[in-house]
Amino acid sequence: MKELGLGLFLVGLVSLVLPFLGMKFMFLTWIEQWGATTSLLIRGGITLVGLLLWLSFRNRD
Repeated sequence: MKELGLGLFLVGLVSLVLPFLGMKFMFLTWIEQWGATTSLLIRGGITLVGLLLWLSFRNRD
C-alpha cells in the first residue's frame, strides 16, 4: 500500500503541475470533460489520497 500511495501521490502531483506547462497525461484527459474546477478537484483528491496512503503505511514492513 505504501508503494501505491507513493505512486498515486506522484501521479497526482505531476498531473497538477503539467497543465501549467501546457501538457497533459493521456490517461487523465477524460477528467477535462467535467470542467476546470472539477478536474482540479479530482487531481487534488488523487494527490491527497496518495499522500494519506503513503503516510499511513510508510512505517509498516
